[in-house]
Amino acid sequence: MSRSYRKNDIPDRWQDYNALGKRLKGTRFIAFKVPLKPALTWMLPSSDVFGPWELLDALKKDNQELGLIIDLTFTTRYYTLQDVPQSLMVIKILTAGHYVPDDNTILSFKRAVHRFLRDNKDNDKLIGVHCTHGLNRTGYLICRYLIDMDGMAPEEAVELFNSSRGHAIERQNYLEDLYYGPKRSNKGIEESQQEPQRGQAVRRPAFTPSDSRTDTQASFSGPGYHRSHLSEPKYRSDPYYPQHAHLPRPPLLAHPPLGIPPSTSFQPYRWTPPHSDNRSRHQSPPDPQWPPSFALQDRGGAPLPLLPRYFPNWTPVPNGDRSATGQSRSTVRHPDTQTPRYSQGHGANTYDRY
Repeated sequence: MSRSYRKNDIPDRWQDYNALGKRLKGTRFIAFKVPLKPALTWMLPSSDVFGPWELLDALKKDNQELGLIIDLTFTTRYYTLQDVPQSLMVIKILTAGHYVPDDNTILSFKRAVHRFLRDNKDNDKLIGVHCTHGLNRTGYLICRYLIDMDGMAPEEAVELFNSSRGHAIERQNYLEDLYYGPKRSNKGIEESQQEPQRGQAVRRPAFTPSDSRTDTQASFSGPGYHRSHLSEPKYRSDPYYPQHAHLPRPPLLAHPPLGIPPSTSFQPYRWTPPHSDNRSRHQSPPDPQWPPSFALQDRGGAPLPLLPRYFPNWTPVPNGDRSATGQSRSTVRHPDTQTPRYSQGHGANTYDRY
């Protein structure tokens, strides 16, 4: 029972198949499994990595040149044009798995192959075809083209594909349609249905999984894995990489507590005996530059005037005009008559006018 795969997982059973087959003798076809972008293969051993650049390397060893890739997968998550070298052209034909392709899909495949062969008569570039494993959908459409276009016998076409791919077509419904099904029409094959798109990768990525996989796997099993990875992070230049584990610890106590002069050396954990004079050991002597009466002087050095004493019924009358006992009945001089007038209660408070 296969597990459910997430978006960034490699396809199920992808590692069980050879990455690349051999060129089908007498044709331009070559079949391979889907090449994966580096984001999907970075955890694989270097021997299992297979992407667009590894595809070109493998063909170069066999002195073969690839001119067109026909992608039959029913998704776009395995690679994009940004992962394909600029020397390659790509055509995407969405083909559902497990089911025999319909006539429209078959005709689209025939048109793509026919147009490439017509435009590349003067060279020997290959047509690379892949689905997920490069086996069932790939084998069916290549054999269907050989049967319908080249007149090859179904048994011969299937045998040619199986021997070249290194794996045999597995799905029985595909084989039954190839052996016993009717030929598909080639009408409209000259029409252009889909334009091939050129890859956009100018050069091989600077950081590839195979470059550091050996060191990474060795550090996983080493006894000092945690220590080495915490002391020397791999992606220190990344501005979004978490750096909090590598910051220096702040000092235990950056400044002495209040009340201790800066010149005094403060030890937070040093025990000192209590003072015999019952004074606090954190009490600082007064600053000799500030006289004791500094708070009672203004900026010019003159003493500040004394404030009037408080009485419940205060009036703007000099203290000498009031009773020495501070009685509640106070004298108020009217501004017009200049004669004293008596007021009682809260109505005499002159703050009520402001």
